[in-house]
Amino acid sequence: MKLLNQIKEKVRKLKAEIQVLIFAYSDKRTPLLAKLVIGITVGYLLSPIDLIPDFIPILGLLDDLIIVPLLIMWSIRLIPPYILVEARKSVAENPRKLQKTNWIFAIIVLSIWIFLLYFAYQKFGDLIFKYL
Repeated sequence: MKLLNQIKEKVRKLKAEIQVLIFAYSDKRTPLLAKLVIGITVGYLLSPIDLIPDFIPILGLLDDLIIVPLLIMWSIRLIPPYILVEARKSVAENPRKLQKTNWIFAIIVLSIWIFLLYFAYQKFGDLIFKYL
């Protein structure tokens, strides 16, 4: 139980870095690959849909304990150190709160998921229903 609490604490600290990533994303000096990974990371965090739904026991926490921290760490590694320092300073001076209330973003993410499910159905639907 103690290990799980330690892991959760590290995840909370990593999630605090999201604001830093958003500031770094808006910096013109941030490389394109870093911006792409930051966009995926923030998009996944703000997405109303998880790869593994939270209501599934134990497995539901995997995205919060594995996928999200890996995306955050990858994003941070791609950002040049001087931009990270400036972004952390900006966050310390002007903290923002992230909210999951952006309906336009939710509609875009939902549309992507529907497209992916439709594609999977078109590609593998016959195979799936053959065995049902």
